[in-house]
Amino acid sequence: MTKVPTSEQMEIQGVRIGVPRRAFLKSRRFCRFCRERVEFIDYKDLELLAQWVTERGRIPPRRINGNCARHQKQLATAIKRARIMAILPFVVQ
Repeated sequence: MTKVPTSEQMEIQGVRIGVPRRAFLKSRRFCRFCRERVEFIDYKDLELLAQWVTERGRIPPRRINGNCARHQKQLATAIKRARIMAILPFVVQ
């Protein structure tokens, strides 16, 4: 009975060879608002809100921009309020 080679070891002509693995370490991203100790995100701060909106006018998800859940919710609410008040456009033309 033959052994099925695992991803760590492979046998070629009776000699075991270790298969090199790439080390993939994802760097941990911290919420920028938590680092700067921001308590409230204001909908009137256009410079801040414009940084968090894409060219097409979309709000990127948490996994993309690295915000915590609390600040992502505040950011989305502030962007939506700014859009309704016509401070920030819904769609870029």
